[in-house]
Amino acid sequence: MRIDYLVSEIGSTTTVTTGFKLNKSSIEIIGQGKSYTTVQEGDVNIGLRKSIEDLESQIGECIIWNRMLAASSAAGGLKITVHGLVEDMTVKAAKEAALGAGGNIKLVTAGKLRSSDIKRIKQIEPNLIMIAGGTDFGERETALYNSEVLSREMLNKPIVYCGNSANHEEVRELFKGQELYIVDNVYPKIDELNVEPSRKIIQKAFENNITRAPGMNQIKDMVNGTIMPTPGAVMESAKLLHEILGDVLVLDVGGATTDVHSVTEGSSEILDILISPEPVAKRTVEGDLGVYVNSGNIIDLLDLRDLKSVNKQFITDNIKSIPSTKQEIDCSLILTKKALEIALNRHVGYLKRNYGASKQIVAYGKDLSKIKYIIGTGGALTRLPDGQKLLREIRYNKEDLTMLPRASAEVFLDRNYIMACAGVLSKENKAAALILLRQSLGI
Repeated sequence: MRIDYLVSEIGSTTTVTTGFKLNKSSIEIIGQGKSYTTVQEGDVNIGLRKSIEDLESQIGECIIWNRMLAASSAAGGLKITVHGLVEDMTVKAAKEAALGAGGNIKLVTAGKLRSSDIKRIKQIEPNLIMIAGGTDFGERETALYNSEVLSREMLNKPIVYCGNSANHEEVRELFKGQELYIVDNVYPKIDELNVEPSRKIIQKAFENNITRAPGMNQIKDMVNGTIMPTPGAVMESAKLLHEILGDVLVLDVGGATTDVHSVTEGSSEILDILISPEPVAKRTVEGDLGVYVNSGNIIDLLDLRDLKSVNKQFITDNIKSIPSTKQEIDCSLILTKKALEIALNRHVGYLKRNYGASKQIVAYGKDLSKIKYIIGTGGALTRLPDGQKLLREIRYNKEDLTMLPRASAEVFLDRNYIMACAGVLSKENKAAALILLRQSLGI
């Protein structure tokens, strides 16, 4: 059988490959094959081939494909260190760019780098280093100092400079002979974020350097199309849905982490009282909230209201990577519900009364009050029962001012578990990616 696309999602433990045939107004998913990820065996292609063999065994014939694409979080994903000037300004802007591109941020520093920071960077061995700092034609010294320090270390890592544009000429000279990407300032003016140019460059740098990761050096022998970080691919799907549907919130509860993606400008009422700017597309990663690998962290946070008629030890004894019995499913649902609540509360902003002369209310963080669609993806929400019910429960049902999603937001599930695939596909065939998302969500 000849097909148009194979898209593989290469996770830290599992590789899933989906085959697609394009029709005029629909996409036929011919099947999904699975295998364990073989980074530790020194060649991720072993797992890729096994997942294709599994797919072929399901459909009963061999397949020939035109293009093979991939999303990957294997080999530690896209490890990034971020270095800016002020924590609440340029550092925050660079972090937003890195997270939205699918980065796994391992170190953040503000101000001039110290010897201990350089030591830590070497220990982390990041896939990419970001340098920010200063508004355009504002403070120059810190970003230049950090560039000079890092250039001397010859770390052989891609450098993304997204700071004061007045430094471009000097930065080019400092990193001559090294892999350098210079992009527009992520914080060009006070209270203005500009993260999209950096996000695009980060994904480009990831694809250019994916073959350096252990076990990934032969991936382009098989993958002849786009390669993206998996979280960045999900964000691309969220942005694509925003184009056709409006403001969206995507929640992905996994075994190790819980990711939240939102694409919304928020309400005019909140924007008028917002203390500092937020990106339209925002991603947060809760690395301590997972329903299997990190289940212990969530269990510790459960209270009597969450536990209902069971206790924490009962839940601990009934957590499985793929729950099958009623007890195992019920326990996983308790953890999924708690992970959703905590992750959403960390992602959304908050309101605070300023007890000055006017007793004015001010807002901090991301406003989700104009969200029209709440979408669940990931195994816990799409493969366990009651995923939609859990998502409905995170909506805010009262009438007072809030930054949480309102009760009017509609809830959908990524039933085909396809958002990462669609995000990668959108880079080569946007129309096909849209059809794929609509089919999976049923809209």
